[in-house]
Amino acid sequence: MPELPEVETVRRGLEPVLTGARLEGVRQNRPDLRFPFPERFAARLDGTTVLSVRRRAKYLLMPLSTGETWVTHLGMTGRFTLDGGQLGEFETPAPIAGPHEHLSLSARRDGTATRVGYADARRFGFMGLIPDAAVETHPWFAGLGPEPLGNGFSAAHLTEAFRGKAQNIKVSLLDQRLVAGLGNIYVCEALWRARISPTLAAGKVSRPRLEALTVAIRDVLGEAIIAGGSTLRDFANAEGGQGYFQHSFDVYGREGEPCRADPTHPVIRRLVQGGRSTFYCPACQRR
Repeated sequence: MPELPEVETVRRGLEPVLTGARLEGVRQNRPDLRFPFPERFAARLDGTTVLSVRRRAKYLLMPLSTGETWVTHLGMTGRFTLDGGQLGEFETPAPIAGPHEHLSLSARRDGTATRVGYADARRFGFMGLIPDAAVETHPWFAGLGPEPLGNGFSAAHLTEAFRGKAQNIKVSLLDQRLVAGLGNIYVCEALWRARISPTLAAGKVSRPRLEALTVAIRDVLGEAIIAGGSTLRDFANAEGGQGYFQHSFDVYGREGEPCRADPTHPVIRRLVQGGRSTFYCPACQRR
């Protein structure tokens, strides 16, 4: 599933095309994705102007001139296309045309019209239209923790969130109620950078180590955004380019390979936590 840097890359690609654009000729090609589309979805989008393109956790939010916010979650294979262009190259092809394109429209801005499509081969993504005033209290957003790149995220926040918590820190960091938008790939990378074992109980991580962890999380996410995301399997960014941060992963996907911090260490290992693969160095990341 695309993680925070991938969704942010899409946001940055859509922003110059959609901000201030009038949506015209909206066509909805099926009644549902993961969930049903909102009632009269195409009609409610048609003729509106997009005021901005924002992100909250792994959601894209586009406030409209009608007082509603168009919300999109990309799921696994959801992607926006611009003028029908193929968005990157994929290890496993995911078609973006024909029956796999579920929404299309024209975005007119400064006299120029851009065709925008949304395709989702596996249909794990979903969309909604929420009144602006109700976004923060909507079930999709009400329980979300602070953004890891925002001012509300700090060692002090993690100290309080993890107080007395026996669950391991790896799974705890994936809890969107504690930190919004963190995903499996970047949690593995951040824990390695902070030299924290993924099996350590969250409540037993010291304040100095949490300070190092918050820095590592911000750094790894920032670097991934600059690189355009990880572009794993079915993800591509909104400008048609491919992200390259995956080529510099230190632990993720490197089971059996030497540790980049010290080649004399044991090789990178993999274990399963909360149904997700965790990659770590047993020498660097001691309990």
